[in-house]
Amino acid sequence: MQIQRQFLDVIDRDQAKQRFEAALDLHPLGEESVELSSALGRVLSRDVIAKVNVPSFDRSNLDGYAVRATDTVGADEQNPVMLTLLDEQIAAGAHPQTELQAGEAMLIATGGMLPRGADAIVMVENADVIDHQVHVSKPSAPGTGIAFAGTDVASGQIILFKGDLLSSRETGILAAIGESSVYCWRKPIVAIVSTGDEILAPGNPMQPGKVFDSNGRIIADAVTELGGKPLELGIANDNKEQLKAKIELALQQADMVLLSGGTSKGQGDLSYQVLTDYDDPGVLVHGVALKPGKPICLAATRGKPLVILPGFPTSAIFTFHEFVAPVVRQLAGFPPASMSTVNADLAVRINSEIGRTEFVLVRLLENQTDTQHHETSLTAYPIGKGSGSVTTFSHADGFIRVERHTEMVEAGHNVSVQLISRDSKAADLVIIGSHCAGLDLLMSQLKKRGILTRFLSVGSTAGLNAVKRGQCDIAGIHLFDPESNSYNHPFMSGNLQLIQGYRRRQGLIFRKDDPRFQGNDAQSIINRVRQLADCRMINRNQGSGTRILIDQLLQGSQPQGYLVQTSNHRAVIAAIEQQRADWGVAIEAVLTDPLAFLPIQDENYDFVLSEQSLQKSSVQLFLALLQEPSIQNELTALGISI
Repeated sequence: MQIQRQFLDVIDRDQAKQRFEAALDLHPLGEESVELSSALGRVLSRDVIAKVNVPSFDRSNLDGYAVRATDTVGADEQNPVMLTLLDEQIAAGAHPQTELQAGEAMLIATGGMLPRGADAIVMVENADVIDHQVHVSKPSAPGTGIAFAGTDVASGQIILFKGDLLSSRETGILAAIGESSVYCWRKPIVAIVSTGDEILAPGNPMQPGKVFDSNGRIIADAVTELGGKPLELGIANDNKEQLKAKIELALQQADMVLLSGGTSKGQGDLSYQVLTDYDDPGVLVHGVALKPGKPICLAATRGKPLVILPGFPTSAIFTFHEFVAPVVRQLAGFPPASMSTVNADLAVRINSEIGRTEFVLVRLLENQTDTQHHETSLTAYPIGKGSGSVTTFSHADGFIRVERHTEMVEAGHNVSVQLISRDSKAADLVIIGSHCAGLDLLMSQLKKRGILTRFLSVGSTAGLNAVKRGQCDIAGIHLFDPESNSYNHPFMSGNLQLIQGYRRRQGLIFRKDDPRFQGNDAQSIINRVRQLADCRMINRNQGSGTRILIDQLLQGSQPQGYLVQTSNHRAVIAAIEQQRADWGVAIEAVLTDPLAFLPIQDENYDFVLSEQSLQKSSVQLFLALLQEPSIQNELTALGISI
């Protein structure tokens, strides 16, 4: 095979996948005997043939009396059949010692072994015992109440097949036929190395310019989920000799090697440079027309896959699932993953880059399209926060594929959403709208009460529209109407109901030691600092109540940092603390010690519901929490007043 040595020679996703997999032997790696106690989640490498019958004897399925069916013919409540009750009683696990004769009955428990001569069970409810006589008031046909030997599993039957994945159901079957061990495909060992001087292992104190190694944890656990065995080799610094040694160690101990970080064009990206030393065939692909995930590097050496994933978490996860996960599954003997799709209407327009296939992560929400017949449709909300986001993938329900020749997908367009394969439970309560520290507290309390909540921080305006479309149960809003000089009420329409939430204070946030923010009037300070070229603000997302307030304060001007938007109050605080910005507007409840706060105005943060959502028990519980004195005290401690 021709060696691919181009540096970021970007090719199509399908071509990259074909080239990579063609260089690998994708058969399972061999089998091993596995104790039944450790077999959960493994894949069988051989058919399992039952050596016993299940049940292994004729067994009673209920508490009652073992009888001959012919003795109960014609029995009814007015004319019961009388049978002689024998002294022997058959408990579960006991071996009957007496053969049942005509006209006799024997007490038997559920799971008890049927005595010789019996062919039916009379339920205890259909019989009375008087003076050692069983009065049968209802006939039993032959076989009634009996599980005959081998009716569940017959000896010699193939009970499980090669390639079956062992869940708790299958391990239960294996236990039922007496198997203490089974032959399974060996788990592929996948070595994982995180690269870069900027990477810190979790547990260490944070340092300036550093990031915690989330990729290593995510990838290791994903390998486990796919049937592999992760070999975590820690962090390799930006040192070519150290990285080379880590890779050599990994190749000696593992069936596959994964690195994260160091796949771009920068001079400090050593991972690719190290891989160019391998030529059997070595580097196969460096750069795929994907977004996120363009700089992935796919290689093979000594018959083993060798992959460098991008360093940014979302890019790393996407490329892992696109290129690595199918290989791990095949080496582990797993069948190909079945990914289901659903159709949904796109909530907002997506702009895409021509020439790259883009995967856009989305959350799915239901629309109530026909309230009379309870018909629903789905809307897809893009939730991308950039490829550096750690949380985006975990919060997504699926993703949309935007083809490489598509520049834009309009809002309202019906798209196919590929669901992310995972066990998930539908949310009991969906909340969309403005973010608030008080809402975080309420959702935490709901979780403690067993209510699963899904929240999307999209701003007050988008939250209000989501309630109107039936996409959520509750929207948290703080929309100010200058004409009426009031919050939220002027924006109500139709069957929407406004539930009073709480009052919170919006204010100017800045560092206490910044001399440019002298004075006690927030508006005057903003008027002054917005004209300073070296004074940067941090803005809020369009459609949020805070953004509307900011635009009113700025009176049409766009100072330094205006175009930098964030979606919640805590992100504003972090930007100013870390001196990425000098000022912003946020609620007092999220203030931290290094920062100062000057009030701008009090606002009402209220909740909008439809009449239909008011009927839900989860909504009723949410509203009840607002009235609980203990919750109100906790909100007060956050600087929020009911």
